[in-house]
Amino acid sequence: MILEPPRLGVTHPDVVVSFEFFPPKTPEAGEQLWQALKRLEPLEPRFVSCTYGAGGTTRAATWDTVLRMRRETRVAPAAHLTCVGATREEIEALAADYWGQGIRHIVALRGDPPAGTDSYQAYPGGIRCAADLVACLKRVADFEVSVAAFPETHPEAVSPEADLDNLKRKFDAGANRAISQFFFDVPVFLKFVEKARKAGIEGEIVPGILPVANFGQMVNFAKRCGTSVPRWLAGLFEGLDNDPSTRELVAATVAAGQCTSLAAYGVKEFHFYTLNRPHLTLAVCRLLGLKPKSDTPAAPAPAVASA
Repeated sequence: MILEPPRLGVTHPDVVVSFEFFPPKTPEAGEQLWQALKRLEPLEPRFVSCTYGAGGTTRAATWDTVLRMRRETRVAPAAHLTCVGATREEIEALAADYWGQGIRHIVALRGDPPAGTDSYQAYPGGIRCAADLVACLKRVADFEVSVAAFPETHPEAVSPEADLDNLKRKFDAGANRAISQFFFDVPVFLKFVEKARKAGIEGEIVPGILPVANFGQMVNFAKRCGTSVPRWLAGLFEGLDNDPSTRELVAATVAAGQCTSLAAYGVKEFHFYTLNRPHLTLAVCRLLGLKPKSDTPAAPAPAVASA
């Protein structure tokens, strides 16, 4: 497969973006999250999602963050919800509460095993898998539902084919789109989508993009989710541990190159894992040719004290 070279700065008027944040654990982190959201809001994302901690550990924080997004911003919020740590009745009640508060979009995930456990086990009286969670949500209300997809296969899947079968079950249960786990080699995503289509999956598959703010942290993420880290990427970040400015320039260029290459192959939507750091995502969107669509300018970057 020959890829067209990235063309940074080329305007793609049909491109749509969405952003993922995680709920804050401290008041200071809460302010950081809100500043990040305000900086990205003028790009008018399709939606902004808020994650859900392992074992449901951030349920209250996710709830508070999503409802504040709805009250105080113009973005459409999406709440992450997992099967872990709750009975079916509790999940149904939480979903109904979200609907009652005007939240219409759920990111439905099986969830990771709780801390201290070696493998995933269905919660007693709970929901077994993501496909069943999608079906449950659709019975509660007509939610828009996003699910996860794994271009390099879920680490627990017995085979790539079995993983695609699982993804198809999620769409058959009513999912509206799948958001991919992050990846770095563009052909990996394109080949995955091609295989999904051959497997009968017709729903939208959105690439998940992770601008690499911290290379070591990203490697740890990649090990847990089965993402390969190419040698060329490691080479680009080699020796930059103590050079954050250059590291961020490299990170933005790499992510923008991914997006522009994918756009050349007809990909029109991108989901960014922001890690609550807006500047890299904002830079990538600008390199992709996206600018604020409203009359409200992006919030300025917060001042950074010198070392």
